[in-house]
Amino acid sequence: MRETRHLGSAARGRIVLAHGQRLPTHAHDRGHLVYPATGVLSVTTAGGTWIAPPTRVAWTPAAFEHHHTAHGDADMRILFLSGALAARLPAHPAVLTVSRLAREALLALTAEEAETGGRAPEAVDRLRAVVVDELTAAPEQPLHLPEPADDRLRALTGILYADPANQQTLAELGARVGASERTLSRLFGQELSMSFHQWRTQLRVHHALARLAAGKSVTDTALACGWANATSFIEAFAALVGETPGRYRNRQLHTEGG
Repeated sequence: MRETRHLGSAARGRIVLAHGQRLPTHAHDRGHLVYPATGVLSVTTAGGTWIAPPTRVAWTPAAFEHHHTAHGDADMRILFLSGALAARLPAHPAVLTVSRLAREALLALTAEEAETGGRAPEAVDRLRAVVVDELTAAPEQPLHLPEPADDRLRALTGILYADPANQQTLAELGARVGASERTLSRLFGQELSMSFHQWRTQLRVHHALARLAAGKSVTDTALACGWANATSFIEAFAALVGETPGRYRNRQLHTEGG
């Protein structure tokens, strides 16, 4: 991944990133929301990776070290929150559903003209409050890929990161990393609070979001990410992302095409 150091523009509310571009690891003294008006953004901390398509917003509390990566050309909007507003959101990084109202408020607050747009400070505060009101009504979304600590789990997840289409069972992967299926199943629950199947599905959806944002077809993406057919891929994708992969891909291409 290419890395960029243009963090100064974050204070102005907008950074445009090319596909594969990555911001360096950093932390802020205020919690902030990141919304991809186009493309897909991932937020990675020591605890794992959260991924946000344009139907979602990523929340990172103050002091969490993290970095962002763009999948597809991403129009990244950043909104810093006061301590009082931040306290209403989770104390950990999260991905939340962005309503139409929250989306329009985020875009208005982070538009280039917002710096000199003439809104009174109290009007800006009200818009920020609207965003938080909408997000507090939205449940956390299962778009977090947690990072394991156990060496055996790290070896296993490394295999799947490198090849998300890998079809080996947990027992077969266990033979490669030196652990039984029972032990690995227990570790997934204890360390990652999800099953092996749930984790692998999350990983594949993460890869699928990036491929679709880059313009790959739904069928090619399904096969590249390990699904046996497009139907099962569409069902898994829609359950996590909130829309079908075809609709998501078409919207990305339409947006990037102007």
